[in-house]
Amino acid sequence: MTQLLYQTDSYLRTFDAVITSVDPDQGGITLDRTAFYPGGGGQPHDHGQITIGDRVYPVTKFAKGHLHLLDLTSAPLPEVGQTVIGAIDWERRYPLMRTHTAMHILCGVVWRDYGAQVTGGNMEPLEGRMDFEFERLQKDLVAEIEAKINAEVTAARDVRVQILPRETAFQIPDLIRTKINLLPAGITEVRTVEIVGLDLQADGGTHVANTREIGALRITDYKSKGGINKRIYVQIG
Repeated sequence: MTQLLYQTDSYLRTFDAVITSVDPDQGGITLDRTAFYPGGGGQPHDHGQITIGDRVYPVTKFAKGHLHLLDLTSAPLPEVGQTVIGAIDWERRYPLMRTHTAMHILCGVVWRDYGAQVTGGNMEPLEGRMDFEFERLQKDLVAEIEAKINAEVTAARDVRVQILPRETAFQIPDLIRTKINLLPAGITEVRTVEIVGLDLQADGGTHVANTREIGALRITDYKSKGGINKRIYVQIG
């Protein structure tokens, strides 16, 4: 099992680890611990590099089981037991943290004030979109939502992360905000992200510690995706 350092410290930029296995076919390695977020829940995977001695391996993507896929054009595949130093591309990670927390603010406001569930979402650094079950979505309502989400940013709400036993987590009302429960049936622990006073939901991604870090939010577009499925696009200033 890989210790997932990003789950408890999203601000960790570098870390040391030991290679526990290699995959020659995919050109990847697994580590005993990692700060790289592999992607999921609409948040893209981290970029960065792994250094072993004087060799630097860019991390290109991830495969199942936290397999770090490496660029091997200038160095051979490392070996099991070697010590590595991992470095996150912070210029990409931190904007994604701000964006992901902004998406939770949007989700929290829409759920609190309009009772609409999330049907999908995606993000890139400093921009994202979420789909909700809205009967109607018009210009005046969009402007109202934009004002409300910016009020939550300026409220400087703390963001808290907990890892709870499954049975404890599922006693929390409305823990799952998506239309479909994406949590695997076999998991024994659930990671929750709380924007204190606004939102609490199950989530595996990286977030800022306080909403004031996000910056101004702007809804740049909205559209119907058919039926009651409405999409809102957000840009982070």
